[in-house]
Amino acid sequence: MAYFILKRLIQSVFVMLAVAFLAFSLFRFVGDPVSQMTGVETSEQDRERLRDELGLNDAFIVQFARFTGDMLKGDFGYSYRTRQPVAEMIATRIPATLELGTVALLISLIVGIPAGVYTALRPRGFVSQTILMTTLVGVSIPTFVIGIMLIFLFGVQLGWLPTFGRGGTVQIGGWTSSLFTSDGWRALILPALTLGVYQLTLTMRLVRAEMMEVMRSDYIRFATARGIPFRSLYFRHALANTMVPVITIIGLQFGGVIAFSIVTESVFQWPGMGLLFLESIRFVDIPVMGVYLVVIAFFFVLVNMAVDLLYVAIDPRLRVREDA
Repeated sequence: MAYFILKRLIQSVFVMLAVAFLAFSLFRFVGDPVSQMTGVETSEQDRERLRDELGLNDAFIVQFARFTGDMLKGDFGYSYRTRQPVAEMIATRIPATLELGTVALLISLIVGIPAGVYTALRPRGFVSQTILMTTLVGVSIPTFVIGIMLIFLFGVQLGWLPTFGRGGTVQIGGWTSSLFTSDGWRALILPALTLGVYQLTLTMRLVRAEMMEVMRSDYIRFATARGIPFRSLYFRHALANTMVPVITIIGLQFGGVIAFSIVTESVFQWPGMGLLFLESIRFVDIPVMGVYLVVIAFFFVLVNMAVDLLYVAIDPRLRVREDA
C-alpha cells in the first residue's frame, strides 16, 4: 500500500506541473491585461512601465518559473483587476462551490441509485421505461436551459424559490455556509437540482447496467436456487458487488461537478469559483484564471487518489496486484 501511495503521489506531481504549464501557456493568448487595467488616455510609456511591474515583458520560461515557484510557496499573486490576493479571492468562493457540488451529488445518489436498482429489477415495466425516457430527455437538454426552466417555473411563475444569489449565510470559523439557514437552503435547491440532473442520469444508468450484469452471474443464480430471500439477494449481495465500480465513477463525478459548475453558477449568479472564473475571463485577469485551473486540477488529483485508495481497500484483488 505504501508503494501504491508513493507512486500516486509522484504521478500527481507531474500532473500538477503539466496543468500549470498548460494553464499558464493558454492564458497568454486570451488578451492583453494591461489594456483592461488602463484607459484610452494612458500613455504608451505608462503601459510599458505597468508591463515591467507585472513581469509581462520577461521571457516565457522566466514567467512560468516565477508562477510555479510562488505557488509552491503558497503565494498565488494578486488580481490584475481588484489588486486583492488571489488566495483570498479563491478562499472566499470555495465554500459556495463545494456546498453546491456536494448537495448536487447527494441528490444524484439519493435518486439515482434507487432508480437504477428499480429499473434493473423491472426492466420492462411501465414505470421503468418512464424513468429511462425522462432521464434521457433531462440529460439531453443543456444545463443552462434546465436552469432557466426551473427559474421560470419555481421562481417566476410559482414564486416559491429565489432565482439568484446564495441566500442567508453563517460564519463557522473561516467557513461561510448557507446550509444552516432556511434562506440558504431555499437558494440552494434550484442550482443543486440543475447541476445534479446530469449526474443523476449517469449514476442511474451505471447502477442499472452493473446491477443487470450482476443479476446474470452464476453466484446470484445459485443463491436464488438456494432460496435466499429476494430482499437479501438484491441489496446485500447484488447491490454490494454493483457498488465497487460505481464508487470510482462517483468520485470522478464529484470532481466533475466542482469543475463544471461554471454554467450553473453563471445562470443563478451563485458566488462560487466558477462565477469568479468567468469574471476573470471577462477582464483578462490572468492570475485568477491560472490559479483557478490549478486549484481545480489539485482537487481532481485529491479525489482520484482518494477513490483509488478506496477502490484498493474494497477490492482485495487490487491489493494483491499492487503488492505484487
